[in-house]
This record gives sequence, C-alpha cells and structure tokens, in this order.
Amino acid sequence: MFVAEILKTKGNAVFSIAPDITVAQACKELEHRRVGALVVRDGERVAGVFSERDVVKALAADGQDALTRPVSDYMSAQVIFAQPGEEMSVLMSRMTDRRIRHLPVLLDDRLVGVISIGDVVKCQIAEHAQEAESLRTYIAAG
Repeated sequence: MFVAEILKTKGNAVFSIAPDITVAQACKELEHRRVGALVVRDGERVAGVFSERDVVKALAADGQDALTRPVSDYMSAQVIFAQPGEEMSVLMSRMTDRRIRHLPVLLDDRLVGVISIGDVVKCQIAEHAQEAESLRTYIAAG
C-alpha cells in the first residue's frame, strides 16, 4: 500500500505550530489534538517536528524551565519526510532504522499530511488480514 492511499483514508490534516511558541503551549496543543507530534512551521517551510519525546528530552535537560522556552530549542530539526508514492514497507524500515514515529508527507515541496507509526502498523495488519482471507477463500474453493 502507498502513502497516498493511507492519506485518502485517514485524511491529510496536519497539526502545526510556530517555532516560537513555548513548550507548555505545545504540550497543550498535543493534548488538545490528541496526537503524538506537531509539525513546526516557519511560514510554509517545515522547520521541524515537536513530539512527546522532545517534551521528555526538554524536561530532562532543563526541568520546569523548559516549559517557558520555545519549541525550536528542543524540536527535531532534521526532518525525515515521506512521499505519497512510497510504499508502507519502505516507511516502516525508515522509521525503525531512524527510531522515529512521525513522517511529514511532501508533494512538490508542499506538506500534504503526516504518517505515524500507528498508521503504518494498522496498514500492515490490514494487509496481513486480507492475505489470510484470500488464502482461506482459495483453500475453501478447493
């Protein structure tokens, strides 16, 4: 299955924040949106990704003071992207190898969605279930 197909199913909503908002504000947005990461945008440019892991990293490094600092101090600035034409198996390898859980999706340098590790796992489970059903049908047909 391809990234574009997943985005058609889940939608292409992207929750983003500016690099100068505080970690505390970003935490509220993560909770409000019920997501594990937010895309950090500087205008239309993707400047980074701020995730729950970044919150933990910030608190471990600077304690409570981190909450008043901008997310740009702690975000993952080396963003790894996905393309709509990529297969989910490729994304799974990329996410596993790089230990990341969210990939912004770019089409012609335009942000068109975000794929999470949960999306990838859900897709893999659905594909395996479909394979199993096809085999059951094949065997039952004799």
